[in-house]
Amino acid sequence: PDSRYLVELANAAYKERLGRDVFLTDGEYRARPIAISLFNWGLYNSRAEVLEQKYGDIDWNVIHDAATAAGGWPELGGEPAWGFFKLVVPNPSRNVGGLAAMIAAAGEYYDRTNISVEDVVNPEFQAWLKELMGAVTDFSSSSAYTAEDFALFGYSVGDGGQLLESDLLQNMQGILTRWEDPLALYYPKYVTWFDFPFSVWVGPETTALQKNAALEFQRFLLSDEQQQAALAYGLRPANPNIPVDATEESLFTKWADRGVLPVVPRTTAMRSPDRDTLLALLRWFELNVNQ
Repeated sequence: PDSRYLVELANAAYKERLGRDVFLTDGEYRARPIAISLFNWGLYNSRAEVLEQKYGDIDWNVIHDAATAAGGWPELGGEPAWGFFKLVVPNPSRNVGGLAAMIAAAGEYYDRTNISVEDVVNPEFQAWLKELMGAVTDFSSSSAYTAEDFALFGYSVGDGGQLLESDLLQNMQGILTRWEDPLALYYPKYVTWFDFPFSVWVGPETTALQKNAALEFQRFLLSDEQQQAALAYGLRPANPNIPVDATEESLFTKWADRGVLPVVPRTTAMRSPDRDTLLALLRWFELNVNQ
């Protein structure tokens, strides 16, 4: 999976059925990252310039103000032909990135790195988040591959959004080729990290031999050669010995002029919410947005 959130959601589902976790968080068979990425802002350059001129640094509060501007882009200083601001966020029901986006938004709303069930059910936060998510063009028709849709369909999908850095980097060339309006990348104050955990199914369904074979494959994926190969896909190596500019094929080198940061501070990383909080966010989305 691309995020530990999925591991937690899988454990929550299977614990109801089996009475135990199927993926461990400690011990020899614990879930371990094999690559790293994060959620960052990707906005068409033309739109980003307008927002920066009006508001300054791009963050969720700026995006909320843009999303709720009754006069649309002209009120923000943009072109009338752009209509209203359209936010790009993956559908949380199909892509864990949508869940990560809501967690990141909550972090900025509360100005802290951890959120709880109590924060999710706060009526004021829910009203703010609903206004924000209302700027997404159409959750019902959006696919699980939002960055790819961004590249294929351009402004009809949206003006910008917070998406997985690796997905944005993989689609940068397609966006530039088709739309001639490059993406500008920005890194949020509260960073949501994706750790692509290598997770071993633990239980009587798998033998010790099978589990150990999985660990051997994990060691292979963490080797220097395989970690360097990840750079061509816009993934940050989990192996600390490999810098993001280690190869000529690195997308971090190729798109450095679009705002890619080789090193991102981890001091404001969002903490992984517990299972109840993740489930509460998904439930809120299903009841209030995905209808």
